Amino acid sequence: MGLYIFISVLIIITCILIGLIVLVQNSKGGGLASNFASSNQIMGVRKTADFLEKATWTLAVVLLFLSLVSVFSIPRSNQEKSLKTELSTDNAAPINSAQAPGQQPKQQPAGGKPAK
Repeated sequence: MGLYIFISVLIIITCILIGLIVLVQNSKGGGLASNFASSNQIMGVRKTADFLEKATWTLAVVLLFLSLVSVFSIPRSNQEKSLKTELSTDNAAPINSAQAPGQQPKQQPAGGKPAK
């Protein structure tokens, strides 16, 4: 149970980071990266856009991986075991062909003829 919660928190953090990085980007190259072009001499606009694109793809792969791992860490309940037990006991009891499953058998009167 603890591993599942930990992975779920990591998935939420990854989703928030992807959302923030996508919001920073602009489809036409304007975005937040172009606003820092004049003050940022070490990393130019192109390098910032490359970093944001690589970060987006990396976080997308991390999200896919965490989603797959979370499937295997989902806590299983005892309901599956009880369902298997219930099915095995139902198969052991024979069902009368004239009687529908779950229906009580009809009582015959003392005269020997079936009731209508």
